[in-house]
Amino acid sequence: MNDSPTSGYQRSLRPWDAALIVVGGIIGGGIFLNPGIAAQRTDSGLTLLLMWAGAGVLTLIGALCYAELGARRPHAGGTYVYLREAFGPLAGFLFGWTMLLVIYSGSTAAVATIFASYASAVFSLPPSMTLPLTVGALVFVSGINLFGIRLGAQIQNLFALLKLLAVAVLVVCGLFLAGAGHDQVLAVDPTRSGIGFIGAALPVLFAYSGFTYLNNLAGEVRDPQRALPRALLLGMLLVIVAYVLVNVAYLAVLGHAGLAASHAPAADVMQQVFGPLGAKLIALGVAISTLGFCNITLVAGARVLQVMGEDGLFFRSVARLHPRYRTPNAALLLLTGWAIVLALSGSYGQLLDYATFGDWLACAAGVATLFWYRRRDDPMLSFRVPGYPWLPLLFIGIVAWVVVMTMLDNPRNAGMGALIMLAGVPVYVVWRRLFSRTGS
Repeated sequence: MNDSPTSGYQRSLRPWDAALIVVGGIIGGGIFLNPGIAAQRTDSGLTLLLMWAGAGVLTLIGALCYAELGARRPHAGGTYVYLREAFGPLAGFLFGWTMLLVIYSGSTAAVATIFASYASAVFSLPPSMTLPLTVGALVFVSGINLFGIRLGAQIQNLFALLKLLAVAVLVVCGLFLAGAGHDQVLAVDPTRSGIGFIGAALPVLFAYSGFTYLNNLAGEVRDPQRALPRALLLGMLLVIVAYVLVNVAYLAVLGHAGLAASHAPAADVMQQVFGPLGAKLIALGVAISTLGFCNITLVAGARVLQVMGEDGLFFRSVARLHPRYRTPNAALLLLTGWAIVLALSGSYGQLLDYATFGDWLACAAGVATLFWYRRRDDPMLSFRVPGYPWLPLLFIGIVAWVVVMTMLDNPRNAGMGALIMLAGVPVYVVWRRLFSRTGS
């Protein structure tokens, strides 16, 4: 099977490409920034490491569920397709609506700004260059994907390997070159007793988000029934190991209290080893990592918009693929353009806060479609998630608990995120009335 049956995508992504897409979709700027925030909300190094490992296991469960979903529907669109088939076109539309407005576009704008900040630090550029670099990064990663998934995948592979190299350098420097006492890794921080769990869970879960992006590109993966599960499993294991080791390195050099006080723990670790040169080296690594994340987010989101257009749930023009490169260029440019608008407006950070819980809520809803597929779909499948139904139920339950606690802990931001999502309901109703060609 060379093409996705309905969309005409070319299956040119190899299993290794798919695994690096998983890595690139998860590792952005979070692991270089969020451990300090998580440390502020935990009371010991042991608690912090358990938090990162536990969130990794939870994400792995979600990835295994998405591996089965991808094997069942190895076509472009990912979560949108699953929600549309299981719960109806309104559910699919609400996901696509929120994805376009805040989840993918907002995260891309925010991470592109992180890229610009670190790139400015590497080359000693003035703060006035941050915004032009942000826009330039978005234009660059969009442009390289206008000419086929193969070229985009090759550049993405380079980004992913370079970010893994940055992680490896950080771990080696932290554990073996900094000369810190390793006995402080698990130590209790008496200044932070009685810290709540939920506050630490959010920045950690945010750093693990993005494991669903590969499923959006399933229509371009070779032998997807076998390649998708393997890529998701391998990619997630690489990320979990990398995240835990990086946090061990942070704790070994800075200790829990030092990590909690750090706004840039990666730079602080490298500066202790190599001085200002070390800080610049890791700034370059962070810049590359964030650029790779933006690349994956835009490419994956464009596939969702293209399938929505094909279904009649979005503009028909975005459903068109380039006749030569088989890429959804109109959808890609639209998503990139909106991300640039958010970056220029300066509101993307707040929008991202509103939508952070919505991203994981969408993941839980996607996993919930497994129960629908299991009752109606082919039981003879190359991959089925182990521990069904308990592992999917565990994933859904924990994510639901985090979402509820988030709403209780920060009702304003969570409420705004919910309002943005629900605002799609009247838009959907109007769209259906104006465009009767909507497919189901």
